[in-house]
Amino acid sequence: MKQDNLQMIRKLMFRLLPIQVLLAVVGSVNDIVSSYFASNYCDIEVMSAVGLFGPADMLLGAISTMLAGGVAIICGKLLGQNEIDKIRDVFALNTMVAMIIGLLFTAVLAFMGATGMTGFFTQNEALRPTFNRFLLVMSASVIPTILGNQLPAFLTMQNKSKRTMYASIAYIITNLILCYLFVCRLDWEELGLALSSVIGMWVFLAVESSYFLSGKSEFRFKLMKIDWKEVFRIIAVGFPGAAGLLYMTGRGLIVNKLLDIHTGSAGLSAFTAANNLLSVFWAIPGGMMTVSRLQMSVSIGEEDRQSLCDIMRVMFRYFIPLMCAIDAVIILLARPLAGLFFHDTGAPVYGMMVSGLRILPLCMPFSIICQHFTSYGQASGKQLFVNILSLLDGIICVAGFSILLTGWLKVNGVYIANVLNGIVTTLFIIGHAWVKNRHCPRNMEQLMVIPADFGAAEDERIDITVMNMEEVINLSKRIMDFCQSRGIDKRRSYFSALALEEMAGNIVEHGFTKDNNKHSINVRVVHKDDSIILRIKDDCIPFNPEERRMITENDDITKNMGIRMVYSIFKDINYNYLFGINCLTIRI
Repeated sequence: MKQDNLQMIRKLMFRLLPIQVLLAVVGSVNDIVSSYFASNYCDIEVMSAVGLFGPADMLLGAISTMLAGGVAIICGKLLGQNEIDKIRDVFALNTMVAMIIGLLFTAVLAFMGATGMTGFFTQNEALRPTFNRFLLVMSASVIPTILGNQLPAFLTMQNKSKRTMYASIAYIITNLILCYLFVCRLDWEELGLALSSVIGMWVFLAVESSYFLSGKSEFRFKLMKIDWKEVFRIIAVGFPGAAGLLYMTGRGLIVNKLLDIHTGSAGLSAFTAANNLLSVFWAIPGGMMTVSRLQMSVSIGEEDRQSLCDIMRVMFRYFIPLMCAIDAVIILLARPLAGLFFHDTGAPVYGMMVSGLRILPLCMPFSIICQHFTSYGQASGKQLFVNILSLLDGIICVAGFSILLTGWLKVNGVYIANVLNGIVTTLFIIGHAWVKNRHCPRNMEQLMVIPADFGAAEDERIDITVMNMEEVINLSKRIMDFCQSRGIDKRRSYFSALALEEMAGNIVEHGFTKDNNKHSINVRVVHKDDSIILRIKDDCIPFNPEERRMITENDDITKNMGIRMVYSIFKDINYNYLFGINCLTIRI
């Protein structure tokens, strides 16, 4: 049964993954488009300006991640506890906070660009005017960037992830068309690059937000529902995961300074181009992390120990091998990919970019591990662990190794520093588990250091997978046997078995036949502290039994009798449809 639960989680995570990767690609495509047009149609100063904006972009990403990560974890737990009304309040608060922060940073960046107060970005006086103009226009992208990153989690909860996909496609098309018009045809150079990105981000936000403005969404903005004290909770939960990006902002400034000193504009341009191209592929680990973070939060809210471990197993067994295969393709295609940006294969900048495309992909599998354990630490409240891991990953390892290696190996020193960072963070995760367990971790629970009192132990629960009506018939007996083995009284044992048999049979009869897909039902019974929790999950079309029990056809009282019987016996019944999964929970 453990394997069945693992496969259901794997199927769900891979179904959600493309949308989350596409969302992460949005910013990456912007970087690639900007780098491509800057390197092919502008001078090297414009390409350097794009690279210098990187730390500011990371800071905005950190703020967006802090809000979105905190909200995703809090809402995930609320979903696991069926607190839908509280999620609506969090949505209103999150929207307002994102707007306020967006307005503040727009003003700051616009002021810096207009007044030329950008000396800490670069001391190159020949480059600063170009960067100042680029920064001034890019300041208008702050609000749609921060707001646009908050909405996907709420769309995913309502099974509207395709809205994010449509927004991403609209953004990419808009950015490409405008870059061609502004840069190639009108020769606006850095102004054209920035303006294309700004308009594209506003289009992205417009497509996403239209669903919330249509009145169809479960979540609406209501100023009267905002509890400002919850801001501190969102920040406290989201900050550890965003801390890595904050540290990366400082790391970016340090690395840019090292490259400026030891390699000049050529090294900075090569590093920027390699990073921007790889950012599309970095969207894959980012999407994997987002999908897993949502599922982890729900599992923690439900205190589902098995599913929590299975999420990590999917990461190790499926996500990392997939990433390794993609990395191998990137490395093999390093030279033609570098040729997209620098046509002179004899130029030093071309060789520097090729080296980057051959070394930097090696970081990605390590990053998947680091991001997953960071997300798990956030959701489970392991703040010290998350902060140390984020500090190592965000700045200490990359900046430290870069300082040691760049003077000797030039730009390759920065590339190798990123790989060494991945090795160190992975060793830290293992070492942390070793210290906490007082021995080398031997299984997933020990590697994750899951507390002994979290969730239900194996002898306190039973998981059953149902694939057809024959298995539904056997379901009742298996549940009765489990209840008797736990010493549960006959009345509660009988009603538990009856309820699950009725609900599972209804799903097989009606849900399995609505399409040609293969479906399964995951039934779980938990007995802990003399409480019984019955939970049914299935991947069929949305089916709310609360609504169904109110329906009768031609006043035929025999219709939906089983559902009505269950609702007459049990009072604490909760249903939700999350991430394409029907989930019914009955507490006795």
